[in-house]
Amino acid sequence: MLKVQTLDKISSKGLDLLPREQYEVATEIPEPDAIILRSFKMHDMQLPESLKAVARAGAGINNIPIDKCTEKGIVVFNTPGANANGVKELVLTGMFIASRDIPKGLEWVKSQIDQGDQVPKLIEKKKSTFSGPEIKGKTLGIIGLGAIGAMVANDAEALGMDVIGYDPFISVESAWGLSSNIARAEGLESVLSKADYLSIHVPLTDKTRGMFDEEKFSMMKKGIRIMNFARGGLVDNTALASAIDEGIVAKYVTDFPDAEVMKLKNVIPLPHLGASTPESTDNCATMGVDQLRDYLEKGNITNSVNFPECSMSLSGDTRLIIANMNVPNMLGQITTFLADKNINIVDMLNKSRDNIAYSIIDVEGDIPDAHLEDIKNIEGIIMLRVI
Repeated sequence: MLKVQTLDKISSKGLDLLPREQYEVATEIPEPDAIILRSFKMHDMQLPESLKAVARAGAGINNIPIDKCTEKGIVVFNTPGANANGVKELVLTGMFIASRDIPKGLEWVKSQIDQGDQVPKLIEKKKSTFSGPEIKGKTLGIIGLGAIGAMVANDAEALGMDVIGYDPFISVESAWGLSSNIARAEGLESVLSKADYLSIHVPLTDKTRGMFDEEKFSMMKKGIRIMNFARGGLVDNTALASAIDEGIVAKYVTDFPDAEVMKLKNVIPLPHLGASTPESTDNCATMGVDQLRDYLEKGNITNSVNFPECSMSLSGDTRLIIANMNVPNMLGQITTFLADKNINIVDMLNKSRDNIAYSIIDVEGDIPDAHLEDIKNIEGIIMLRVI
């Protein structure tokens, strides 16, 4: 019986995919084999020795101690793209509310509730205050053409916008999904100088933190409207404040507001609503559970943030999955040991990522516990499991 611990409320559509005759699922469970969570912060948590995998039902993994998991041979998964449609719809909403000043219009109308019969006349008199441009025919620049960026690009193009995308690391899958009408920019400056609207879809890393700084704002057209549904740290707050004061940025819509940004004029702060749809919640849970099952039952790895992608059909009688330091002759030591013990390898796959190498080895027959211990004791072995 495999044990799965839930550290947050996880959609039943995902958890129901874990057969109860094979899995025990609970919020409080001793020695779990796997954990599935959303926003629970694991950094101060003591990781059980039994733990083999962690699945984040979402894309962000800042709440998970990745390095500590890697050292212990714990595979960490996330679910990129599972909430893409929910975020995409909010980005499109952001463009509309940035254009027509709908939030301030709503706020003002509600403030007139005590004006009685004068309300219609007051509204007609005030409505021009909240006017703004249509998006049709305008240019949308998209930075980052992953799952969300590509969907935003296609839908914006369908709404009549001219779309320019920039992503030096675009995947083949995303490229195939893009409309042929989406222009591909060779550099960031060519997007910023042409865009009437800008949508940001890049991950927050040490390299991208504060990437939209004074220099980048100076490249932009005056009156640009920016949608940031990626991460707040991508935009330098001081540079943003100056760009707003200078009229470069007409509106800034963000799903990741902080106290500093909320003090600025022309900012529309949203309470991290991107993936707050029942469909996104279900999709993330389903994808996370599918990945956990594939790993726990077959050793296959898909969408891991700390281990290489590695997947192989089952063959033979016994499957070994091994993680080790990515140094020379590790695989040779393992295969030589198996050969010396007359254990025949039926199929094998070895992949590496940074300092970690991962192998799936299918063999004939069973492997005695003593032999498994010998393999574990090879210097550089981080984790070994038998399926």
